[in-house]
Amino acid sequence: MATRTRSRLSTALLAPALALGATVGLASAPAQAAVWNSCDQWGNTTLNGYTLYNNIWGSGTGSQCIWANSGTNWGVWANHPNTGGIKSYPNAKKVVNKSVTSLASLTSSYNVTVPSSGAYNTSYDIWDTGYKYEVMLWVNKTGAVGPLGSSQGSVTLGGSTWTVYKGNNGSNDVFSFIRSSNSSSGTVNILPILKWIKDTKGWFGNVTIGDVQFGYEITSSSGGLDFTTNSLTVSSS
Repeated sequence: MATRTRSRLSTALLAPALALGATVGLASAPAQAAVWNSCDQWGNTTLNGYTLYNNIWGSGTGSQCIWANSGTNWGVWANHPNTGGIKSYPNAKKVVNKSVTSLASLTSSYNVTVPSSGAYNTSYDIWDTGYKYEVMLWVNKTGAVGPLGSSQGSVTLGGSTWTVYKGNNGSNDVFSFIRSSNSSSGTVNILPILKWIKDTKGWFGNVTIGDVQFGYEITSSSGGLDFTTNSLTVSSS
C-alpha cells in the first residue's frame, strides 16, 4: 500500500509562475483545441474563478500534461512509472475564505472519467488558511494507494459513508475520508463534514477554510493514462 507521506502544500501554493505557452502534441487534449494546456512541472493558470495546477511534486516522476477548456472541464494525461510514492496532484482550486461557523453552505458536484488501471485516487483536498489542517475526501481509488494515519471508524456525512483516517505528515494534521464505494459522479455536502470535525471530534476549532481543491493524486500510470474532469462545481455561501 502506497502511503501518503507528505503534503502537496509547498508545490501547490508556492510554485513559481512559469510561462504557459501551448504545448504541441498534448496527449490528453480532446478533439477540439483546449483553451489552455501545459506540460510544465508547475504549470498553472486561472479560468473562470478556478486555479488549475499541473503540480508534479513527487520523486521518480515521469511525464504529465494538463489541458483545460475551463476551470470546471479539464483533464490530465500522465505517464508515471509503476513505483511507490505519490508523483503528482493535478487539481482545480476554488478559494472560499470563510470560517466554518460563517458558512451557510459548502457543496461540490463532480463528474469524472478515470482509468481502470494504475494507482491513484480522485480526491478533494481542503485547507484552512493557516495550512495547519488538511481534509481529504477520496471519492474513488484504484491500485495500491492508502491514506495517512490510523482509522477512526466510519461515518455517514455529506451524502456518503466514509472511513475516516487521522494522521500528521510532519507539517500539518491530515483528516482523510475514504468513500465506502467508488464514485465517478455525485454531489458532496462538505460543510457537515467540517462541522463534524470541529464540533463532534474537536480536531480543529472555528478555522477559516481557504482552498477547496479537486483532482487526482497519482502514484503510478505506466504507459500513459487519461484522467478527465467532465464537470466540477464548488459553491459556498
